Parts: sequence; C-alpha cells; structure tokens
Amino acid sequence: MTTRALIADDEPHLARALQAELAALWPELQVVAVARNGVEAAERIAALQPELAFLDIQMPGLSGLEVAQGIEGTTRVVFVTAYDEYAVQAFEAEAVDYVLKPVSRERLQRTVQRIRRTLAAPSAEPGGLEETRLLAALQRLLPAPNPRASAGPERLRWVRASTGDITHQIDVSEVLFFRADDKYTCVQTTQAEYLIRTPIAELVASLDPAVFVQVHRSTIVNLQHLAGTRRDAASRLFLRIKGHAHELPVSRAYVPLFRAM
Repeated sequence: MTTRALIADDEPHLARALQAELAALWPELQVVAVARNGVEAAERIAALQPELAFLDIQMPGLSGLEVAQGIEGTTRVVFVTAYDEYAVQAFEAEAVDYVLKPVSRERLQRTVQRIRRTLAAPSAEPGGLEETRLLAALQRLLPAPNPRASAGPERLRWVRASTGDITHQIDVSEVLFFRADDKYTCVQTTQAEYLIRTPIAELVASLDPAVFVQVHRSTIVNLQHLAGTRRDAASRLFLRIKGHAHELPVSRAYVPLFRAM
C-alpha cells in the first residue's frame, strides 16, 4: 500500500532537500504536496488526507504546532525544525517524531523506521506507547514546579461584551463555548452570541481548567454544558452541547480528554 506524505516548509530549498532524502530512504513514499506556509499546509492536509505530514514549526500564517492541532483526520505528523524548545509541545501534539535541522540522513533513517512501525499497527491510536515514553522523557528535562509558587491568577468569572450601545455582563457559567472568528472571539450562550476581542490563548489561561477545556485551536468548551460525544466513520470526535444545535469538532490533539466518554 502506498504511503502519501505532505511536506511543509517556508524555505523551498529545505523542502526540496527533505523530499530528496526521503526519496532515497523510502522510495515507496509518495509526496503529494509541498506547502510553503501553515495555512496552505492545513488546507492541503484537509483536502488530501495524507498518511504523513512533515511540518516545519515556525511558518507564516499558522505554526506547525497549530496545523497539527487542527488535523481532524488520521494524518500522522513529523516535526522538522531548527528549534528544540518546542519538543514537549510537539509530542503533546502526538507527533510520530521530532527532527532537528540540519537533518542528517542517519537521523532521518531512524525517523522512517519509526514511522513504518507506527503505520504497521493501524489499530493503534495516535499517541501510542512509544510517543508516550518520548514525551515522558522530555518532560523529565523540564524544571520541577516550585512548591512555593502562588496558586495562580484569579479565574475569570465575568465577560464584558458590547452590542451597539449596550454592554453585557455575562457570567462565564452561562457560556456554552468560546470560538475564535477572524479578529474576534464568539461567546456563545443559550440565549445569544456575543463578540469580544480577547484571543483564545488569553481566555484559556484565565478560565477555570476544571470547567473550561480547549478542544480545538479555535474553541474552548464549558464542560458543564456538555451533552455527549459522537464519532463519525473516520473516527473523528464531535461534541454535543446542551442548548446548541450544532456539534463542535475536537482536534486530534485533544481527543484523549474525552477517551473515557
């Protein structure tokens, strides 16, 4: 069976070099697209659904991490980057491997071997035992938490949103979900939708993590309003929210949060 791959790198000569090395090490691999930025990579992955995506991390539009978090199919990811500070985040995004530039043939060969082992076990879910061990090893390199550190910032309890001349004071317990929409963030309640300028990244840091969880790079859900989950024929996970007619997709990186459901 042919394995299809996408390569994304904003430096074309590096993308060509990686493609040439892969052709030498894995002749059966078919590179179906080469993307020059994160937005193009996300679009091509969604359209082509390749088995593999070799992603640079720092790219225009969307980073490789954001592209990986937005994948809703079965595409597995290998990060190829010049920066090693993203390693833990890479494995949290369920990468098969994380390769530093400049990529040597010996290192890439180990990556190819790891990918083949992963693809040879199609019943295994992304983020299997090998990735779990790698993530654990990386996390051991991080500094231990300071027991004297403060309990953290006070959690957000109210959201202020304006509609015309009226400013609404919204209790966050009434919010079904937050979703990024172009320059704004939509605040959805059972009664109405409001717009605020606070970005998703800032919201997720200020909300109570026991109640609000990020399920997509653009969506934060209030678990108190979760009605259930559904998987489609491609094993993609969707959330059903009380008081809301439409389901919300869960990115692959966040699926483990709902594994017990």
